[in-house]
Amino acid sequence: MALIELRSLSKTYEVGSEIVRALDNLDLDIEQGSYVAVMGASGSGKSTLMNVVGCLDRPSTGRYELNGTEVEELTEDELAELRNREIGFVFQTFNLLARTPAVANVELPLIYAGVKKQERRRRALEALDKVGLSDRVTHHTNELSGGQRQRVAVARALVNNPSILLADEPTGNLDTATSKEIMELFDSLHRAGNTVILVTHESDIAEHCHRQVILRDGKVLEDRATPR
Repeated sequence: MALIELRSLSKTYEVGSEIVRALDNLDLDIEQGSYVAVMGASGSGKSTLMNVVGCLDRPSTGRYELNGTEVEELTEDELAELRNREIGFVFQTFNLLARTPAVANVELPLIYAGVKKQERRRRALEALDKVGLSDRVTHHTNELSGGQRQRVAVARALVNNPSILLADEPTGNLDTATSKEIMELFDSLHRAGNTVILVTHESDIAEHCHRQVILRDGKVLEDRATPR
């Protein structure tokens, strides 16, 4: 059984009097331990697909099964619980609390999960160590470089031991050298057994992944192994 199974998935929006079909009868399977880049031009559906896979949005029609759970049948509360348990998010804009210590940012998903304070702190420190920031745990995020802030965001995504690490343009706000550093971190996290899905429009970033899923007009145009 695939970790992610999408069948006949569609997502439509009403824009004025027009119906926009962001995803169009899409089928996709992603196995546990995969390292996948989702690519496509602006308007191809990649951000909508990320939102649906990340349980931030619901499909209009079709079926989505995540780690054995039929997602489209869940209530909003059940969806939020599944999202917090199964998915770690990394965003282009970091989405961290400014003037707040790195360790407190990393603890946030554990607060939502009801984990006790001492255990939260232990797991947050462990996650920061995994991303090479054990010497920055008390630094406020506005005191950190862009690369360090993205590492804090990755640590926060990892802290709940999610099934999937979902990254949306994670190097989009970083310079070339820092982008390379962050992608080396994703490479090492994948080697450690994490399932990584990375949304990007940059071919050099996608080349780090083992599989590339290319979208056009809400459909899978191409699904290929990355040449090695």
